[in-house]
Amino acid sequence: MTVDATIESLFACPRCDKGLTSPAQTGLHCSACQLDFPSLDGVPVLVADPITTLGEWRQRHHMLLEKLGREQQRLDGELGDRSLSEPARRRLKLLADAKAEHIVELKTLLRPLELTGYQANYETYLALRTRVPSDHGLTTYYPNVHRDWCWGDDENRRSAELVSGALHGIDDGPRLLLGAGAGRLAYDLACGETSIRTIALDFNPMLLLVAAAVSRGGTVTLTEFPIAPKRLQDFAVTRELHAPSRAPDNLQLVMADALRAPFRPQVFSAVITPWLIDVIPESFDQFATRVNQLLPKSGRWVIFGSLAFGQPRPRDQLAFEEVESVLAAAGFANVNFDEAEIPYMCSPASRHGRREQVVIIRADKAKSVKKPPRAISLPDWIVKGDAPVPLSEPFQMQAASTRIHAFLMSLIDGKRSLRDMAAVVEQQQLMSAAEAESAIRSFLIKMYEDSQRETTY
Repeated sequence: MTVDATIESLFACPRCDKGLTSPAQTGLHCSACQLDFPSLDGVPVLVADPITTLGEWRQRHHMLLEKLGREQQRLDGELGDRSLSEPARRRLKLLADAKAEHIVELKTLLRPLELTGYQANYETYLALRTRVPSDHGLTTYYPNVHRDWCWGDDENRRSAELVSGALHGIDDGPRLLLGAGAGRLAYDLACGETSIRTIALDFNPMLLLVAAAVSRGGTVTLTEFPIAPKRLQDFAVTRELHAPSRAPDNLQLVMADALRAPFRPQVFSAVITPWLIDVIPESFDQFATRVNQLLPKSGRWVIFGSLAFGQPRPRDQLAFEEVESVLAAAGFANVNFDEAEIPYMCSPASRHGRREQVVIIRADKAKSVKKPPRAISLPDWIVKGDAPVPLSEPFQMQAASTRIHAFLMSLIDGKRSLRDMAAVVEQQQLMSAAEAESAIRSFLIKMYEDSQRETTY
């Protein structure tokens, strides 16, 4: 999947916003920044610091393989228990074998991620305020891969119908999907309008590598681990992922950050954000101004999915009725709201599937608004290190908690009981023995539960 000259003209450098070139077809290049952008299996990597970003994803890849290896070893260990029932033994053996096979599958799929010869510059990474979100791993949306390219036909078809309907009446200029995931919606839209350029953007390399492989007509073998297996054999199911047919030439995948979309201004007739605005780490009003920059006058923004805004500030957790006023302030008009019920994540091997009430919002750009500031993920006092660290209320609370936790941790020596620890706390006149025992129990419960949780890679 190469970038042709027509699509190349849409791109801009995510660092300086200048246009990109591809000298001698060696890949995309920014002459202003003197920066070459690599690709993953033909997918251009257009992030502000591609070397460090790919390095971080490689690290998460290796940690994921380590995690799967530990899980396999744990399962093998449990299989040594002679008291296991026969069904339990079959289930654990199925999972142990599946974990081992899954390691091989991921190594094969993510082989393009093992780039060599790069020297990561972490200081540049920080200075550019770009980070891979700490809560987003390679497999964060792993079930969606199987939905897109194996068993989700009803959901995929209905989603494409709803989004296509919302695009009716606009011109045939290029269209952009921000947060395209494993790419099925982008693929379906591209197949439905083969004369229209369709750009699918996501920053997760695993999702993009699956999309790239199946879009070319290939097959990807991956094990599904259903959330709520129906039967014993459903705890791990080998799936063959493939597209109905090879993708048309009008589909282009891009690895990039939706908050730093690497495109020239006003080049898309439509921007589609499927299941994105509720999870993106930015307020909706700020993000709306970013979408405005990508559209010409009368260009259309189509919002599809959930409106359950997962923002930390209550003011940013918008109600349905607030969205229209935010869109108007961001330069949009002719706002149309619709709702529909569709199947959602209905794996044939899982009881977890359900019906989902989705929203479809279309809004046309009426005017340009002031360009928003470049998205940053870290403040100056962290990046530059020459300003005072703010003594905020959350930091003060965390500092107090940390001191107490450090003291309690110092009491854990493999000999003292919970009540012994409470007696020491009372001797230090920090609280009564009864209060201390309750507080220490709560602390140890949290420590224990945290130790049982798996980290996402």
